Amino acid sequence: MQILLLIGTRKGGFIATSDGRRRDWTLSGPILKGCEVNHLTYLRGTRTMIIAGKSGWFGPAVQMSEDLGRTWHDAPSGIRFEEGRGHSVERIWTIKADPRQPGRLYAGVDPGALFVSEDAGERWTEVRPLTDHPTRPKWVPGAGGLMVHSIAFDPATRSRVTVGVSAAGAFRTDDDGATWAPKNTGVRADFLPDKLPEVGQCVHHLEGHPTNGNVLYQQNHCGVYRTDDGGDHWVDISAGLPSRFGFPLAVLPNEGDTIFVIPEESDQFRMTAEGRLRVFRSRDRGNSWQPLTTGLPQTHAYTNVLRMAMAADALDPAGVYVGTQGGQLLASRDAGDRWEVIFNWLPPIYSVEAAVI
Repeated sequence: MQILLLIGTRKGGFIATSDGRRRDWTLSGPILKGCEVNHLTYLRGTRTMIIAGKSGWFGPAVQMSEDLGRTWHDAPSGIRFEEGRGHSVERIWTIKADPRQPGRLYAGVDPGALFVSEDAGERWTEVRPLTDHPTRPKWVPGAGGLMVHSIAFDPATRSRVTVGVSAAGAFRTDDDGATWAPKNTGVRADFLPDKLPEVGQCVHHLEGHPTNGNVLYQQNHCGVYRTDDGGDHWVDISAGLPSRFGFPLAVLPNEGDTIFVIPEESDQFRMTAEGRLRVFRSRDRGNSWQPLTTGLPQTHAYTNVLRMAMAADALDPAGVYVGTQGGQLLASRDAGDRWEVIFNWLPPIYSVEAAVI
């Protein structure tokens, strides 16, 4: 057994490896040295990795590896809009494999669009009905741009996909992308005149329950929320947290009722609340929260964790991993009870993904 941590940073991608004990780690990289890497992903059951980067000179790029990251090459086809669409890809935020359909990948990009590949990344096609959604004139870029950054799959309904768009909200398709419906009822947008609009909410991160497709979670600009009906209605689960604001959210792959968030003080002060680095865990879908602090600094800890920089592995007990803007990679081998720094002095961390192979 081998554990992989795929790490995207401001100055390239890195791969950390360990055995099932997760006590000693080795680090390789950087990949795409000097480029921003928003996401690095592994295609389960293969030896393939895909990296989504951005060069300051050449723009967004996708590279692939078929040998677990030892060698890399350009993807056969880039992720780009067709001529005449009136859009260009500014940044590739995420690439995610559909676990229900082998070979199918989705890529979320700025400006607020989704692409799909049916051949493991060889060719990509824009999901036009989302880009051309009739509510698009009400979509407004957030501080990081207008982007699709979260993709969740319903394990029981192969044609259902839910995405998180900042700043537009959550959208769901029940017909493989042919049509999309806003799914934001109950989610606040306190920065708008209408506090509960159809669209315009700023989703920071959205994840699905691994076995119950009706349950989704999101860390929003204006709170933490859960839905028990596939997004038709959302309930606020922020009570018990020191702040409603934050970016990352993680769900245990083998225990979907257990979730993690890292609250920040506010949208005006985007650092850990009260200068304390606390990971908050809920084992009951957000009905109650427990602060996890063992091994984490509780004084003068003014750090920031971005939306894709927290992940969990599928072992028992689960490993949980957090990457900070200060370049620390934190790990817990016991589902968050105790923490340690496994790497320091990395570039600012954009994303973390865990894989067991």
